[in-house]
Amino acid sequence: MRLTIVNQFYLPDLSPTAHLAASLAEHRAARGDQVTVVAGSGAYAAAPAAGAPRNRGSARLRRIWTPSLGKRSALRRATDYAIFFAQAKWTLLTLPRQDVILLMTTPPYIALTGIVHQWLHRRTRLILWSMDCYPETLERAGILREGGLVSRLLRGANHWLYRRLERVVCLDEAMRSMLEQAYGVKGHPQLDVIPNWEPAALFPAGRKPSVWEGVERLSLEGRQVVLYTGNAGAGHRFETILAAGKMLPASEFAFLFVGGGSAWPALQTAKDSMGLEHFIIEGYVPEGETPSVLAAADVALITLRDEMLGVMSPSKLHSALAMRLPILYIGPAGGNVHEAIDRFGCGVSLRHGDVEGAVAFLTRLKDDPAARRQYASRARQAFETAYNDRVALAQFDSLLDG
Repeated sequence: MRLTIVNQFYLPDLSPTAHLAASLAEHRAARGDQVTVVAGSGAYAAAPAAGAPRNRGSARLRRIWTPSLGKRSALRRATDYAIFFAQAKWTLLTLPRQDVILLMTTPPYIALTGIVHQWLHRRTRLILWSMDCYPETLERAGILREGGLVSRLLRGANHWLYRRLERVVCLDEAMRSMLEQAYGVKGHPQLDVIPNWEPAALFPAGRKPSVWEGVERLSLEGRQVVLYTGNAGAGHRFETILAAGKMLPASEFAFLFVGGGSAWPALQTAKDSMGLEHFIIEGYVPEGETPSVLAAADVALITLRDEMLGVMSPSKLHSALAMRLPILYIGPAGGNVHEAIDRFGCGVSLRHGDVEGAVAFLTRLKDDPAARRQYASRARQAFETAYNDRVALAQFDSLLDG
């Protein structure tokens, strides 16, 4: 099979989509496919690189130059997107006929570039791998006015695009339901649910990672560490955990935030204004250090704004499950994190404002080692059953080969 994967980011970038695209590309190349990856040269964030690209298979990387203007303004981000979009379109025009083009959603509407290849090669199958939904994400973040001219144009583009896709891969049932309702999808394109994943080889059962240097530097030893990792942006809220942290003693609890994003400055401001000395805010770490950071924690914190249900899906769930961390989820019912907790009993799912529930859960985990071990065991079971690369890539094989 000739397979092309299109995404703005690729290894060694640290973005989750870069690693997911590489995981699938390497897997299919190892199976004998002729795999091409079309990716940009920019970085997801100003952060440590994740190391040299892995090359277990023989996927061919077509790296497109982008100016890497960053995310400090909408204009900068749009310029990066536009340049990548134009060059990706040209690259797909010049490729020989592909059997399948798998298009991700970074940047938004990059799937439209696959249409130009399909115009020349009618038998090419187009599959959208939906990490975020647009314009819904922009509307719910307050960036676009729902029903406005731009919003209507983008929804019209979706209707036109979806008629030309064979399948859409959604991250959870909430996303599938939203797309069905918003675009009247009834059998075409087919909507499939495949959760994101982490590689099992990065989190082998029973292997203890090296001690993270931050344990001593940040005086984490002896305290229950509540860990938030990765991006914090328009899709996340922290008021509930800030209020819960105010009620828990700094001598016994530490709230560790490792990552970045547009919500990082507000989080730092809230920490300072509320006098939360046990809230610790760190930058991104390379991928290789992630298991060590997770091993320093006792609980994983995941949040999602109510209005983002069905349009985005937190990817930090899977590594936390792999490292046997109980999940403290604060957000709407439904979605991938709530589904995992409901199915496997690997944590607690709370709504925004339930400060007492968060305090009770964290206190119980600290005071009841048996309960902590039970949650940890269920978390690892969830990872091994549903959220590792062996399971997810087998689902992709069925989709692509079918």
